[in-house]
Amino acid sequence: MAYRILTALPVYNESRHIDSVLSEVCRYASDVLVIDDGSNDETPEILASRDDCRVMSHPHNMGYGAALRTAFEYAIAHEYDILVTIDCDGQHEPRLINDLASSVFPTGGEPVDIVSGSRYLAHFEGDSSPPEDRMHINRCITNRLNRTLGLNLTDSFCGFKAYRVEALKSLNITSEGYAMPLQLWVQAVAQGLSIEEFPVPLVYLEEKRSFGGLLDDSEQRRAYYLEVLVAEMESQREHLDRVFPCGQ
Repeated sequence: MAYRILTALPVYNESRHIDSVLSEVCRYASDVLVIDDGSNDETPEILASRDDCRVMSHPHNMGYGAALRTAFEYAIAHEYDILVTIDCDGQHEPRLINDLASSVFPTGGEPVDIVSGSRYLAHFEGDSSPPEDRMHINRCITNRLNRTLGLNLTDSFCGFKAYRVEALKSLNITSEGYAMPLQLWVQAVAQGLSIEEFPVPLVYLEEKRSFGGLLDDSEQRRAYYLEVLVAEMESQREHLDRVFPCGQ
């Protein structure tokens, strides 16, 4: 069976990377959607000059989570089978798009609802050394997710993922910023979705990426992520209690 696959890229002010990344993505994906999250640099002009992808534009910058939510909604509305999300900062390798997508419907196996890239599941030659604060926060939040939700993740923040689109219908993503993955993981467990990780190379090209305002301070960012996690677990308490009936 041939599955319909959509590859989506959330983009905000990526004029330095967008052309080269899109050219590489289009080598491996025939159906590409770019969500321009209110860019105010040259990104809109660059996108307008290309005819190998579709573009959806937010009227203003809404956030990383909002861009992914738009991708989810588009994939559902247009009845795709698989959605692959990949960031546009050059830190993910488009050559892995089809391998990631194939893991959603493995030959002879059960479908997987979320196949999440992990930069820490395996070592690749040429792997980068991650910024210490970002690795520390990722490890802290990942450990917390594993303890509280019974997961076995190694990388909770990688944006390179493949989703079974039918499973996306059970999610209600409202978090618009970089904390969106926390809401995703809590709801995935609450809805009983199946999750697997897929090893991807560890590449960091821009160690000084801004998370916006106070979140550029690593301790403030970690505290905010934990706050979002606790709030989402509380909002999903009824569903989580069904998954963990003994209060574990």
